Amino acid sequence: MKYLRQFAIILFISLLGELLRILIPLPIPASVYGLVLMLVALTTGMLKVHQVKAAADFLIEIMPVMFIPAGVGLLDSWPALRSVWIPVVLITLLTTIIVMAVTGQVAQKIIRKGEKKNGKVSH
Repeated sequence: MKYLRQFAIILFISLLGELLRILIPLPIPASVYGLVLMLVALTTGMLKVHQVKAAADFLIEIMPVMFIPAGVGLLDSWPALRSVWIPVVLITLLTTIIVMAVTGQVAQKIIRKGEKKNGKVSH
């Protein structure tokens, strides 16, 4: 029952994201709206981590399975991708590296800020 309730909370926030996408005429995916809503709910205390943690952990564990349809779709689209596969691979690798670097830098800054706040010295 705990999983159902937690999953329902996550689905409700996703639904709110879909509604925001419909109401706000910006080219932003509903999932981004949903993630922002979840972030706001968690940081303001409207939602506690323990209220969604078990379901979120489960969804993260099965995440690789969710990429199978996308992979099959790429294989199905191979005739259209054949002529541009080299630029697609290069752009994918480059953007992956950029995202990893930026994420690492942001994470380090957050960790250092937390250490300074707690009085610890970082290296």
